[in-house]
Amino acid sequence: MQVTEKDILYEDNHLIAVNKRAGDIVQVDNTGDESLDEKVKKFIAQKYNKPNGAFLGVVHRLDRPVSGVILFAKTSKALDRVNKLFKNRQMHKTYWAVVRNKPSQPEGNLVHWLVKNPQKNVTKAYDHEVAGSLRAELNYRLIGELNGYYLIEVNPITGRPHQIRVQLSTLGCPIVGDNKYGYPRGSLKKSICLHARQLQFIHPVKHEPVAVFAPLPHDGFWEKFEVFEKS
Repeated sequence: MQVTEKDILYEDNHLIAVNKRAGDIVQVDNTGDESLDEKVKKFIAQKYNKPNGAFLGVVHRLDRPVSGVILFAKTSKALDRVNKLFKNRQMHKTYWAVVRNKPSQPEGNLVHWLVKNPQKNVTKAYDHEVAGSLRAELNYRLIGELNGYYLIEVNPITGRPHQIRVQLSTLGCPIVGDNKYGYPRGSLKKSICLHARQLQFIHPVKHEPVAVFAPLPHDGFWEKFEVFEKS
């Protein structure tokens, strides 16, 4: 599916934020599937009548089975400045995750050291520093329970590959559908119940606060959790 106006969460002359669908890849990989950044380039080129194409800079990524807000830069100046926001941890991210196991504590802080195996595309968490590991930290809180499922809000402090997935699994709460990290079965929709809910930052050019929200997917499951949106 191509990107349309209804997928756009925020746009100005410098930045564009899109509500990514689960299953989309952010950048081209060896599958040969059309990537989200190419779809967004096409959208901009068509919207603004740019026959020679549009510039688009990728500043962060979401795993293929994850949905939610993803931000792109429309100029090289904005790309450089937004990269610095991420590097300096001035980009505040909020995720929602659905799990079947209730966390032992309703809120907490998780710190692990992660090692990614690029051949298997899987990350392992350790409770102490090991060779080649990267420190990973997040805060979480339990929002509520619905029909035997638990909704958890996650605020990652670092941004590591598969960080939320592996850290919640280590907590004993694998994400629904994420059989790579301990959930007993995968999703037929090739998605997991992890949604990038919000980005908050100071605009790198306008120097104004920006908050970008991504509505929950309407896939027959996620929308049931809209009852918690005001919690």
